[in-house]
Amino acid sequence: MRQSMTAVLERDTEFAGGFATEPYEVAWAGEARWFVQHVGGDGTAGYITQVSPDGITWCDLDSSEHVAVPGKLVSWPVTGFGHWLRLRAVVEGTVRVRIHLAVKA
Repeated sequence: MRQSMTAVLERDTEFAGGFATEPYEVAWAGEARWFVQHVGGDGTAGYITQVSPDGITWCDLDSSEHVAVPGKLVSWPVTGFGHWLRLRAVVEGTVRVRIHLAVKA
């Protein structure tokens, strides 16, 4: 039986400018998927998946940017991520977001 877990990293949190989510350790998982929903604000944001070997130093997993706009839920898979994951965001305007990370072993 496969194991799975969903972590809520942001719940109705408002940002004006760039931010990064708290790191999440996922070394046990074989696959992951981000879910990002803008539930308020008038801005947009581009999200980049970041990886880390230790939860302290970070680099972009790849150059894929995922754009979220008001009222829309976006999702994308993540593979080959190693031990730690987080999202880095560049915000234009103001956004209120919900961010979930779903992982499976």
